[in-house]
Amino acid sequence: MAEDRYLIVTADDFGIGPATSRGILELADRGVITATVLLVNSPHAESSVRAWKQSGKRLELGWHPCLTIDCPVLPPERIPSLVDSRGAFLSLGRLMKKLVFGIVRPAEIEAEFSAQYDRFRQLTGNEPFVVNTHHHIQIFSAVGAALRGVLHRQTPKPYVRRIRESSRTLFGVRGARPKRLFLNHLGRGQARRQARAGLPGNDFLAGITDPMLVSDPEFFVRWIRRVPGRIVELTCHPGHLDATLVGRDGSFEDGQIHRRAREWDLLRMPSFSRTVESAGFRLLRPSQVAGILQREELTRRTIPA
Repeated sequence: MAEDRYLIVTADDFGIGPATSRGILELADRGVITATVLLVNSPHAESSVRAWKQSGKRLELGWHPCLTIDCPVLPPERIPSLVDSRGAFLSLGRLMKKLVFGIVRPAEIEAEFSAQYDRFRQLTGNEPFVVNTHHHIQIFSAVGAALRGVLHRQTPKPYVRRIRESSRTLFGVRGARPKRLFLNHLGRGQARRQARAGLPGNDFLAGITDPMLVSDPEFFVRWIRRVPGRIVELTCHPGHLDATLVGRDGSFEDGQIHRRAREWDLLRMPSFSRTVESAGFRLLRPSQVAGILQREELTRRTIPA
């Protein structure tokens, strides 16, 4: 008998802007996404959480730790290695350079993540069921260690995205291949560390690409058809056209902002749901992963060899 396969569909960047958050909640009403993650340091975080509560909390809301957009939760003078002269977070490129050369202070990362974690609890009234970092920065050792340090205090442990791909998708699905090879190279090591820390996660990740390729109507279904694994996460960035993102997370010229509206359209297509079903997947909330893994471990222990 074939084993069950599970698909977590996570909409990243909840709270980044009002139109983005509204689009995510509309997809939750349609039952095509199972989780989203909140940027607690965004100026739109509080109003987005309000909208989530008013919607009946139909979507599992998690935390999106961030070091690369807007301003920190802590006063900038407390974390000088993470901010620019204006007190805002560094761009992804500048942060990566500082991480590679060891200029960022790990204690400052953990302090900011701890403040963001507490801010999440303050806004939502509960601990996060699902966690993944903005721009996948958890693949860097200092960031991954700081994140595990903050999550160590939570019981039960949250689901944490494991940033690793299979060779079937790395070489069988086009788009952003150099970026994906880099993420996979560093992400696999961090995935092992997350597992050793008792943080449940996915077998493989799908959905990373270049903005231009989202115009392909087969974009999401191609991933679903090819990705192996029993517990798979599909990362997506849907939303309505959101002018509040200009200058913060792209521009109208670079394709980043239009990408969100296109992904929103693709997830609503009947072909997406049909492909999920034909690939043998059942949609899953991240908080259910730990229970599935525990039941499987119990079964292995009780069935004689």
